[in-house]
Amino acid sequence: MAVSARLAEVEKTYMVGSIEVPAIRGISMEIESGDFLALAGPSGSGKTTLLNLLGVLDTPTVGNIEIGGQSTGGMSPKTLADFRNTHLGFIFQTFNLIPVLTAHENVEFPLHLKGITDRVERSQKVEEILEDVGLAGLSDRRPNELSGGQQQRVAVARALIKEPTLVLADEPTANLDSATAEEIMDLMKEMNKKKGTTFVFSTHDPLVMKHARRLVLLRDGRVESDGPGEGNGRGT
Repeated sequence: MAVSARLAEVEKTYMVGSIEVPAIRGISMEIESGDFLALAGPSGSGKTTLLNLLGVLDTPTVGNIEIGGQSTGGMSPKTLADFRNTHLGFIFQTFNLIPVLTAHENVEFPLHLKGITDRVERSQKVEEILEDVGLAGLSDRRPNELSGGQQQRVAVARALIKEPTLVLADEPTANLDSATAEEIMDLMKEMNKKKGTTFVFSTHDPLVMKHARRLVLLRDGRVESDGPGEGNGRGT
């Protein structure tokens, strides 16, 4: 099985004044290609820090992280930024859409960053992914003309458009009602199945944990358990 990400004895320590505060303590794990994985645990367990490390938004104090077979250690800030633009997709609880851009333009934006200059190619890719996430016919609407669920669908499309090695979702259901959250989780599971995209969630939400096919529980910066989630029994 191909591996999307590999962590080897990763530690992350923050300095608060002169005090060292360990957030991640010696985590080693592999995330297989096509995983639908939830990182869960109480506040302060390290799940958001671990997601930021996987997203190369932060760097480990000790240890090594590989994404798509490439070690991210020693990369310059510019190289890390380019690596994120190419290999990683992000979904946030607050959607983080650009308010002055339409749904089409928000989804297209990563293709500009990736250097795809052919306007017809970009437009075709965007319209296809918007149809995939159930937003056909809404491409010209700005975020304030869309419901919360529709905005999160735009965010899912934006994360998937560049065919990333990993999609990292930080509390993606936090600002959605339960019915819409269920729809968004079903959508992401469908995209995972259809495109083989690897999803990693950081969550407190039992709904996300219910859908996950792999559940990693963290406590005090360590992996407390790592095993099948309820999603293994949901038929997808």
